[in-house]
Amino acid sequence: MLRIAVPNKGSLSGPASAILHEAGYRQRKESKELVTVDPDNEVEFFYLRPKDIAIYVSSGKLDIGVTGEDLLIDSGAQAEVILPLGFARSTFRFASRPGAVKDIADLAGRTIATSYEGIVAKYLDERGVEASVVHLDGAVETAIELGVADAIADVVETGTSLRNAGLEVFGEPIMRSEACVIRAKGNDGDDPKVQQFLRRLQGVLVARTYVMMDYDCRAEHLEKAVALTPGLESPTVSPLHNEGWVAVRAMVPAKGAQRIMDDLYDLGARAILTTAIHACRL
Repeated sequence: MLRIAVPNKGSLSGPASAILHEAGYRQRKESKELVTVDPDNEVEFFYLRPKDIAIYVSSGKLDIGVTGEDLLIDSGAQAEVILPLGFARSTFRFASRPGAVKDIADLAGRTIATSYEGIVAKYLDERGVEASVVHLDGAVETAIELGVADAIADVVETGTSLRNAGLEVFGEPIMRSEACVIRAKGNDGDDPKVQQFLRRLQGVLVARTYVMMDYDCRAEHLEKAVALTPGLESPTVSPLHNEGWVAVRAMVPAKGAQRIMDDLYDLGARAILTTAIHACRL
């Protein structure tokens, strides 16, 4: 039975369970459940602290896990990313009082507060900057005001929290992260159950970014219409009862679907419909 680690709480938990459910796997019904067995798919899910998942996976106790790339790197665990999942995206930046620190080199000999000391220490070491890294749990914005640190390193989304604390970012991003599927390093990756699991998740990811588009158009306009909706290999084209008309079906990117519909309408296509795709195999 495949043993998979899933975040039990935090920003990763809900989206991780959602994508697993969309992929056809049974998920826990109560947040207090620590283990859920899915006998139909021969999978056992273990709900763990997001920061611990990389450690369990690298130890070999669990086959694979869903966690954040940032948490994987911060843990220092001997595990690797095998599938990015596209949610829980974040950017890590340095910040300090305006003008106090201009670039990364200015951090030499100073103290940096962060909740991700593994990431920060690795980043500084790769650039030859010697600085003290202090671990703090939770919000680190007040570390500078209280004299604990000269700078902080934290997740930055809009920057509002930093500005409210009188801070500003400097230097290039430390890293960009997202949720991902991980496995222990050295794993040959040939386990058919793991490959099936990855195919299912990939199917959901593709389904989330495409819609199925159907429309009718006159045969003389077909080539121009197909140029707008080429599909993955090619669209399905069927003759209609009314002579000179055809029905077309193709997968199109969801992001540009409305524009494509407008262009098809201007071309003379009618009965243009889009349908959500719940899962697929490519």
